[in-house]
Amino acid sequence: MVNFNESPRKEFDFGITTGTAATAAALAAFLAIKNKDINFVDIITPVGTLKIEVSNSKKLNQYTGTACVLKKPYKDPDVTTNMEICARVKIIEKGIIIKGGKGVGTVTKPGLQVPVGQPAINPAPMDMIRENLNRVLKEDHGIEVEICVPQGEKIAQKTMNPRLGIVGGISILGTTGIARPMSSKAYKESLNCQIDVALAQGYNDLIFVPGNIGQKLALNILNAEEDQIVQMGNFVGYMLEQASVKGVKRIILLGHAGKLVKIAAGIFNTKNSIADGRAEVIASYAGLKGAPKSLIKRILESKTTEDMIEILEENNLVRDVFNSIADSIKYKCKERFSIDLEVIIVRMDGTILNNI
Repeated sequence: MVNFNESPRKEFDFGITTGTAATAAALAAFLAIKNKDINFVDIITPVGTLKIEVSNSKKLNQYTGTACVLKKPYKDPDVTTNMEICARVKIIEKGIIIKGGKGVGTVTKPGLQVPVGQPAINPAPMDMIRENLNRVLKEDHGIEVEICVPQGEKIAQKTMNPRLGIVGGISILGTTGIARPMSSKAYKESLNCQIDVALAQGYNDLIFVPGNIGQKLALNILNAEEDQIVQMGNFVGYMLEQASVKGVKRIILLGHAGKLVKIAAGIFNTKNSIADGRAEVIASYAGLKGAPKSLIKRILESKTTEDMIEILEENNLVRDVFNSIADSIKYKCKERFSIDLEVIIVRMDGTILNNI
């Protein structure tokens, strides 16, 4: 059994999911109705039994109790770290009813695991809460559970929830009960959900952009709908692969030159610490278009993509170079993914650099 009831100063290699915290809070709140002091609970998860520390467990009356769980830090930049998740339970005649309270988001768009109009508590946490409460419930009564997250609405603004149409708070998530230090994996999964939402809204042609800047440019340049635009982050290859698997037929890839030119070199994770190559790509294509050695040298010595574009502009090479780069991006992508792809490369001010 993993014990999360150790020194609060200890930073674990892994943490608990929001689903585990909600389950522990619900179980503790129920037990508090009959036992005044509940300091920890043992809950069953898909990976085994976890001992979870609880706080503020309180019996409100003979039928109602409350409790909270703090998501302790672990070795991952998780925005829900140190967030409190609480539950209020009430004994009822029969069944188990699970509701979302303050700080738990509500689903407003189709395409997610939870139906529109329901609290954003995913199926696995729902099952975990039910399973753990069923262990202690007597046959002659049931229980109503309300999960709340006091800081949930504020924290949700740092997540993908607003883009996915989850409003008013965070999601209660988790499949195993354990949150491991794999923020890239979790982030990629949240990015992937955007494709599901777009397809569920009936969009067949999607617009993939690196991030918020690309989204703003897409809204202005293409007069697109927000739900048609999918943010890739740095995970270009992963997102195109997911789109291909989900049957997306056509994508417009739009973004700043500093991100997109890397794809022409076969770089499908555009994070700078993973790979760069911007200057090398632009200098190579400038050379193919007849740029002199001195110009190529200036590009290679430039610190920003915008500086490189300025150098090309001085020599009337912008359109030729970026047309070639766009063609190469399409070729590299079509080598790997079965998707009809168009490419729009832009400057920071929204100026389109290639022919479309």
